[in-house]
Amino acid sequence: MSTPRTLLGFDYGLKNIGVAVGQELTRTASPLTVIKARDGIPNWDDIQTLLDEWKPQALIVGLPLNMDGSEQAMTKASRKFGNRLNGRFQIPVEWQDERLTTFEALEQLGIHSKLDAKQREDVDRISAQLILQSWLNEQ
Repeated sequence: MSTPRTLLGFDYGLKNIGVAVGQELTRTASPLTVIKARDGIPNWDDIQTLLDEWKPQALIVGLPLNMDGSEQAMTKASRKFGNRLNGRFQIPVEWQDERLTTFEALEQLGIHSKLDAKQREDVDRISAQLILQSWLNEQ
């Protein structure tokens, strides 16, 4: 059997990228932080710092799909982000359907709309946790 891996999960957004950390050994994910982005471009140094700290063996990127499973503009942007992660850092990237994760994160926080959230970053971190947890649950 292979050694259980440490994973980082990403909820990609044009302004904020939620990040979570997870372990295959415990099959659990925890919200970690938010990386600021400008027009979808993250501060790559912030991501490098996280990678240096956690030393993940794989990165899980949420894939925003329409409810019918079709792709949308953000799907393409998320794929581009994941491909750039892989190209820059040479760490395998896997994809996870993220339909309804923002809704679920808002529900966990007891908020009705992301616009109502005083701490939108909490929503993004929890969304990243839900993406990573979903991936772990499917393995």
